[in-house]
Amino acid sequence: MQIKIIAIGKTDHAAILELQNLYTDRLSHYIRLEWEIIPDLKKTKSLNQNQQKTKEGELILKKISTSDFVLLLDEKGKSYSSIDFADFLQRKMNSGIKQLVLVIGGPYGFSEEVYQRANSKISLSKMTFSHQMIRPFLAEQLYRAMTILRGEPYHHE
Repeated sequence: MQIKIIAIGKTDHAAILELQNLYTDRLSHYIRLEWEIIPDLKKTKSLNQNQQKTKEGELILKKISTSDFVLLLDEKGKSYSSIDFADFLQRKMNSGIKQLVLVIGGPYGFSEEVYQRANSKISLSKMTFSHQMIRPFLAEQLYRAMTILRGEPYHHE
């Protein structure tokens, strides 16, 4: 199984990008991970929140194949412990899914069309994080999950 992370907007903080890259590199020993960064929309001042979500949603949906299992990062999604998240990933790998797509939305979340396409939603926290900060957190949790599945000593419980 391959994992693709779709995210809206580039990361403009070097420290955030450095952490994201650190865990992406570590993950390369376990699984294929691809980042698909959708550029920020231009001229958003003339758009209301729903219009912006709709435009971002159209761009997100273009990056998703019909066979992909789509998992949205959403504050109303299911919360997992790190071990439960590892088990979830193992079940997806065992099910024969070719590509798991994790989607990080823009500042206002997802359009209704993206919610309809999604197979599931997860929440990394009840708190809201910027769409830039969540990237290294997600990469670290994917790395943690892979080490849990391999029985490696990264995760302590």
